[in-house]
Amino acid sequence: MPETIKTTKQIPLYKRLLLSRIICGKSAAQQIAYIGVITALCIVANFMTVKLATVEFSLTIFFSVLAGMLIGPPLGFCAAFLGDGIGFLINGGGFMYYWWVALSCSTMALISGLVTNFISFRSERGAYIKLTLICALTLAICSVGINSTGMYYLGLKIYMPPNVVKVVESQFGGNLTFGIYLLIRFFILGQIFNSILNYGLLFVALPTLISIKPLKLDFN
Repeated sequence: MPETIKTTKQIPLYKRLLLSRIICGKSAAQQIAYIGVITALCIVANFMTVKLATVEFSLTIFFSVLAGMLIGPPLGFCAAFLGDGIGFLINGGGFMYYWWVALSCSTMALISGLVTNFISFRSERGAYIKLTLICALTLAICSVGINSTGMYYLGLKIYMPPNVVKVVESQFGGNLTFGIYLLIRFFILGQIFNSILNYGLLFVALPTLISIKPLKLDFN
């Protein structure tokens, strides 16, 4: 008999906290396979980057959000966290490990998994509304709240050499506030363009995620 994929409302609450609808009804071996593939994609995304001028492009946001959608909130969290850590070990280049970047990516997966499993919209465009909510939450909570805060209070204050910090601050009247740092990071260093690229790809991929086997993501 063909495999039946349960709708979100048919999944018990405790399972919705742990698993996505896609892997909920599958065997343990199939679940492990899905988790392994998603984790591998998160690893690949973390050491494949392209830099254009001051903007560094990667697909970590794209695959972190997908991880939560496709395998569930906590499993997506773990996959994204491992992806960042293992990706750093493979391609760290001798730089310091910014653990808050891993926390930011894994929280993106957690948020996308929770929104996918617990929020519904009775609308033909419900899937796009839900994805818009995921993008807004992950941008505000993860990119701004976790990643940028970590870079400002830890990256600049602890890891960055003091002479480099002084040079940066001298360009802004000796006082590099968090607000100024956000403007620099997103609009001068170009993080906003990387975010737009990743979120745009999610919207492009959404019809495929909803329709293609073995995904058929229940996203309304």
